[in-house]
Amino acid sequence: MVNTIAIIGGGIGGFVTALSFDKLNIPYTLYERAACLKVVGAGIWLSPNALQVLEWINPELLKEIQDSGNSFNRILVANHKLKPISDSDQKFVREKFGYTTMAIHRGKLQQILYKYIKQENIVLDKTFKEYVQNSDKSLKVNFTDGTSIQTKSIIGADGIHSCVRKQLFPNSKIRYTGQTCWRGISDYNLGSELESVGFTLWGQKFQFGISKISEGKVYWFAVKLSEPNLKDDKENLKNKLTNMFSGYHPLVNDLIKNTSIDNIIRGDLSDLELLQKWNSQNICLIGDAAHSMTPDLGQGGAQAIEDAFYIAHFIKESNTLETAYDDFYAYRKSKVEKLVKQSRITSKIAITNRFGEIIRNFILKYTPEKYMKKQMVELYQLDKW
Repeated sequence: MVNTIAIIGGGIGGFVTALSFDKLNIPYTLYERAACLKVVGAGIWLSPNALQVLEWINPELLKEIQDSGNSFNRILVANHKLKPISDSDQKFVREKFGYTTMAIHRGKLQQILYKYIKQENIVLDKTFKEYVQNSDKSLKVNFTDGTSIQTKSIIGADGIHSCVRKQLFPNSKIRYTGQTCWRGISDYNLGSELESVGFTLWGQKFQFGISKISEGKVYWFAVKLSEPNLKDDKENLKNKLTNMFSGYHPLVNDLIKNTSIDNIIRGDLSDLELLQKWNSQNICLIGDAAHSMTPDLGQGGAQAIEDAFYIAHFIKESNTLETAYDDFYAYRKSKVEKLVKQSRITSKIAITNRFGEIIRNFILKYTPEKYMKKQMVELYQLDKW
């Protein structure tokens, strides 16, 4: 039997694509390499553009995600001593969209999404190896365990290191940003004044982000300039991090000290050089496989979720999958490429020298509030359907 569409990858983009297909009755099978889903990883921010998609899929799904995470009343950029540089009250966002940006454990989010997908459409423990184009334009997908399936189309939702993309666009390039990042989940209570704030501290050539994700749990990330592919000595890692941030507000080291060493993950920050296309014939890329960006705007997951929403609608409205994929790319290209470029700029100005800090802080502090609000509304708006 030939499946209509094979979704490769069970991350956030793949799961929300599956949910969107369920909603619009588009036949598919999703293949995920993990044998079972575990609550791994750190935190993720979900902005109102992503939450609108989740509400469209199922209001109960949105509520469960919101109940499992933490919503923000303010989004704050501060200096290393926690003195505000830019402080955005999110009341206007709540009034316009019905909710504000929230934080949740990434693994918990994936578990909730998984639960709402039609289980008969998911196959776990299947790692993509390659595809072969058949003479009738259908595709054979080979997996690393020696099995294969026939399908009419492939959607590559397999992340920045996408094997689907490597075969489809072999000249695509991943760009190392020059920065490495530690992420952690701390057993800590932020206190009432900060528990509804998503905030980042910039200064001293480092960056440190903080957000409560659930009761007694705080997600944090730490960024510094670094050579790529360096490894940590686990025994001395917490000492290394506390020394690195010794000049920061005491809260930073309190969070690090209250984090189990097993809950600290290190990863170099990379993005994808912009592609001229995300699709070819009946194969299409979405999310990080198509347009991976640095995490500085907190939009990587949200844009994968937007992709899922739009690709499902274009498929539903188009006569052919090729047309749907062409229209999807043409529609999404402008917004996504703008965000990739903005994320790159933000990653550079977040970690800069003292002179750069002074200029950056001045610009941020005196950017008109009206302009900031306009930018947020444009980012969060879903323009179609």
